[in-house]
Amino acid sequence: MRSYIPVLTTFVVTLVSAHEYDQSTQIPLDYVKYPYQAVYYPGDNDVTADSVFSGITTFAKLPWVQCLGKDRDAAFDIAFIGAPFDTGTSYRPGARFGPAGIRAGSRRLTLYGGYNVPLQVNPFLSGLKIVDCGDIPVTPYDNKYAIKQIEEGHKELLHRPAYSPLGNSTLTGKPLTPISLDGKNHPRIVTLGGDHTIVLPLLRSIYSAYGPISVIHFDSHLDTWKPTVFGGAPSEQAAINHGTYFYWASQEGLIKNGTEGIIKKIRETVGDLPVYLSIDIDSIDPAFAPATGTPETGGWSTRELRTILRGLDGLFIVSADIVEVAPAYDTNAELTTMAAADVLFEVISVMAKTPLGKVEN
Repeated sequence: MRSYIPVLTTFVVTLVSAHEYDQSTQIPLDYVKYPYQAVYYPGDNDVTADSVFSGITTFAKLPWVQCLGKDRDAAFDIAFIGAPFDTGTSYRPGARFGPAGIRAGSRRLTLYGGYNVPLQVNPFLSGLKIVDCGDIPVTPYDNKYAIKQIEEGHKELLHRPAYSPLGNSTLTGKPLTPISLDGKNHPRIVTLGGDHTIVLPLLRSIYSAYGPISVIHFDSHLDTWKPTVFGGAPSEQAAINHGTYFYWASQEGLIKNGTEGIIKKIRETVGDLPVYLSIDIDSIDPAFAPATGTPETGGWSTRELRTILRGLDGLFIVSADIVEVAPAYDTNAELTTMAAADVLFEVISVMAKTPLGKVEN
């Protein structure tokens, strides 16, 4: 019986090899076997079928650059940075895990190449250098120090020279000049929160380059409470939280006030001024994004918010954030983290289409 085993094994292997060979020879000319493979690093033409779920989880599988570490001199045009802070929240904590959750929810963004059909742009192949800088080191024990860490970390990235020059206007062909007050071509920073308190140090950083800024704010709450009303302000530090940060931003002269509105009124209010975009995930109805610290029913659907964001095409969005994503409250299907990633996909698509420069009169 043993003498027949090698013969049988050889026969089986021969059949398998012949079967595979026959398949490959019958593939039609110009047939693409896997038309929807993902690009591991967008733009390098290195196609790998398993790229969306393997390797280090960065936003949309972008290159990981240690911008606040060994790569302090690295230049970029758009950088994602995490701010894992949630000790300013008033109800459900957990947004410190937001940056990691959003990155996980973004893994499939380049599964089909990353082309944004409504905006007719692929931000990953637009010629801009887009990277993931990891997270700002944030202490969970001292809010005052943590807020300082976030401001300094953001400012370190913001004041780095942009990788790509502004170039010329696509409409007039004339050279573009920076819209910043200091006359420099700054990169754009997209911050992954974190509870909404982080916007105060982020606006302090933005002020250092652009002065008082117009803010487009999507939220289920105004977040302009006086500290004595929201939280009672038992201490100087407790007065700064995710319901009062806009109050303090206004007191410090960091923002320009505007009227409420959707798309048309936003554009009329902001015009051609530099604008900061802050998005609280709780502006989306909890049916679509349940994982947040203070959920409110009656919010937008994901389709509605993405449509509004596409309507901002052409605005000078200098930087942006998304906050209050708390993955511990998400469904097993990762609805909230995917929604957050998709919202940011719309944001960077708008950014990719509009350089931060103007033609001088």
